[in-house]
Amino acid sequence: MKGWLYSFLLGFLLSASCVWAQTDKEESGKATDSIQKEIISQGENTLQEMRKQQIEDSIRRSYLEKQLLSSRRTDVYEQRKLVEELTFLKSRDSLLMAKRRLKVDSLRAVNKGAPVVPFNDTLFTVFNAIGSYSAKERAKGTSERIQQLENNYEFKTDSLIVQQTEDNWILLWRDQIILSVNEHDALWANKNAGELTESYRQIIAQAIDQYREEHSLTRLLTSTGIAIVVVLSVGLIIFGLSKSVNLLNSRLLKSKRKRFKGITFKGYQLISPAQELKSIWFVTGLLRWLLILTVIYLALPILFNLFPSTKGYAPILIGYFMSPLKKVGLAVIDYFPDLVTVIVVYFIFHYALRVLKYFAEELAKGSLVINGFYSDWALPTYHILRVLLMAFFLVVIFPYLPGAQSDIFKGVSVFIGVLFTFSSAGALGNIVAGLMLTYMRSFVVGDRVKFGDVTGDIVEKSLLVTRIRTPNNEVVSIPNSQIMGNHTINYSAEADQQGLIINTKVAMAYEVPWQTFHELAKVAVARTELLETTPEPFIFQSSLDDYYVTYQINAYTRHPHRQAFIYSELHKHVMDVFHEAGIGMVSPKYHAVRDGAIKDMPEKYRGVPLRSFHVDIKGTKEGE
Repeated sequence: MKGWLYSFLLGFLLSASCVWAQTDKEESGKATDSIQKEIISQGENTLQEMRKQQIEDSIRRSYLEKQLLSSRRTDVYEQRKLVEELTFLKSRDSLLMAKRRLKVDSLRAVNKGAPVVPFNDTLFTVFNAIGSYSAKERAKGTSERIQQLENNYEFKTDSLIVQQTEDNWILLWRDQIILSVNEHDALWANKNAGELTESYRQIIAQAIDQYREEHSLTRLLTSTGIAIVVVLSVGLIIFGLSKSVNLLNSRLLKSKRKRFKGITFKGYQLISPAQELKSIWFVTGLLRWLLILTVIYLALPILFNLFPSTKGYAPILIGYFMSPLKKVGLAVIDYFPDLVTVIVVYFIFHYALRVLKYFAEELAKGSLVINGFYSDWALPTYHILRVLLMAFFLVVIFPYLPGAQSDIFKGVSVFIGVLFTFSSAGALGNIVAGLMLTYMRSFVVGDRVKFGDVTGDIVEKSLLVTRIRTPNNEVVSIPNSQIMGNHTINYSAEADQQGLIINTKVAMAYEVPWQTFHELAKVAVARTELLETTPEPFIFQSSLDDYYVTYQINAYTRHPHRQAFIYSELHKHVMDVFHEAGIGMVSPKYHAVRDGAIKDMPEKYRGVPLRSFHVDIKGTKEGE
């Protein structure tokens, strides 16, 4: 339940972060628009102030020029002052004009202007306001007046007149003003006002003539005929594609037994011939529909482009088809340098891993020896270094992956990382414990060990669990973290060099001398298979109990995996040796009355029976 709760909370936080990011993006867009408007407004004010200064200077120059003409020629000092001031005003006018041009150039990045669109196509753009009319209002009014001209059948395009007034230039038809152009508009267009007004006149006249020509009856009839031809052509193409695909499918069906044998892998049939044929039919059908949709999609812009009312949809449809392809192509081209970097880094890490693997295999085989580095450490160390190198490789190439810097990619990466951390906490603990056990060398595969109450041979070591085969041929899997938390007994660690000590306890009556027990016990050890005579076995008197002495027999073996067999054989030989010597094996719970009767041992070891004696108990008289 906790894992599901964590996943839900993380997913909710990720979704909320995406929503907040989108909201922040919209708010930042609004804030950007507001900032742009403020910049444009400030720029317009600056330009107006400069223009106002130029007008004042122009008035002042006119006044000074009149004074210069009316001044007396003998007054040289006054004439010099007037000339100096006129020169200063002219230079300041040039400087102000240069500043205005620079200011306009700086505003072009933020001021996109308002387009004049009377016929669904931009004729020109208005950038600045006049009086209380904004650029957008000026463009809208001009578009409406151009549409009115087109609807007026009395209008002739050659009747448009360009006329200059005191402050600006205007475009007239009869008494109607179509638009006006001032010096500030000309500055944005890098022309003078008269040239700009004349270019607008030509653009408007050409647009009206073209619009009327496109909407003429002759043009509509021609477009209709072309549209019929296009529709019939598309129908023939679709019919031909369908017929071709059906013919191909029928031929494939007839040659089914010859062409299709199915796909098999190591004797197992992955795909039958019938399934293979159906797969090819599916592919041909899919290709047919893709071609049909492509033909229809490409025909629609042609049909839309034939008629003026739908002409604007043609570039939109083509854009839907070409824009993704263009974006993908540009993205591939832009990504190519990063792709080369990723490929180079990949080859470097690939060959570094190969070199590392070669040395690890040589160390594991013992061909290469490093003092203090055991051969069983080689492959685990290689895997650790391999993981670290792969992680480092991902860190290096991550900035070069497409979309790596996007917020969605980062959010998903963090979400997956958090889920992995919560879900693999126990697994990571076992992995760390497995690595520690490897380098501690507490045991290796094949050792006889004991973990808690489980005894057996190590059959597999992994990063997560260790598997043990018990003497009953049971395979027990124990997590590595549990092994690290408990003590481990390794019976095989010193068995090959010093030998494993097999020990067992035997209880014997006090009447048997300990020297006799030692001699007989060593004889039993010598008879036991898989026990070593060198080093010599030894016996301890482990305890002196109330009714018997407890001896401990110790002997060496180099076969720790055969402990059960060795103990069984040793116990059998101990019983045989003591019975052969005529000594009974007295257990702590056994009571015997020694009246010379038959001995408590197998019949073949009893020997000559001793003479028995009997105890008669006579009754007594009353009163005695």
